[in-house]
Amino acid sequence: MPDVPAAFSAVVRAAFAQRGGPRFVLVLSGGPTARACYERLAADSQRGDGDVIDWSRVDILMGDERMVPAGDPDANQQLVREALLGGIGPVGSFTPMPTDGPPEECARRYDAVIRSVLDGPGMDLIHLGLGPDGHTASLFPGAPTLEAGPDRLVLATEDPNGRNPHPRLTLTLPAINATRAAVFTVAGESKVDAVAAVERGDDIPAVRVRAERVTWLVDGAARGRLPLD
Repeated sequence: MPDVPAAFSAVVRAAFAQRGGPRFVLVLSGGPTARACYERLAADSQRGDGDVIDWSRVDILMGDERMVPAGDPDANQQLVREALLGGIGPVGSFTPMPTDGPPEECARRYDAVIRSVLDGPGMDLIHLGLGPDGHTASLFPGAPTLEAGPDRLVLATEDPNGRNPHPRLTLTLPAINATRAAVFTVAGESKVDAVAAVERGDDIPAVRVRAERVTWLVDGAARGRLPLD
């Protein structure tokens, strides 16, 4: 899988074409690989290559966020605005995670948003990454958020190992696993050990993702010698 952004764009466009209802709920993430994926999706949308997305029918949510101001360079929502929304024009809706109050309060506010979506149309596709430590969204190894039950869909959290800065908000595993499709994009040599852990089935956060359909898009550098299917 040498071109992860191109593969991601194709997966999202195909999922939109095959959606079961009139709208399409897309949950996005952050990070350098995500930026490349969203830039490619925006470029393909502009060209009209392959399956065409009617963005007026797409409702965009966030899977995790850093507790920084909305326009901060570290904010995932700012990345989405720059890499995707700036290239595709208006969408049906974009509902970022709030970061303008105490983390627990912000988590409760977005929990209500996610609960309303799951009680209604549901979430069609969530985009996830894979950290070198095996984290995905902002679900970190050893964090209590990994044990959240179905009554908690969004939580405030921090990396207990101190490798990732900023307090965070994150969808919990019950929310992620209620999504119709989860797509992981993984690129770079720094992810080799994490990809190997996924192959072994180690108990890392990413392995606990069990959406209805899970797709892994992994480039050669991250895969190393492993035949991840």
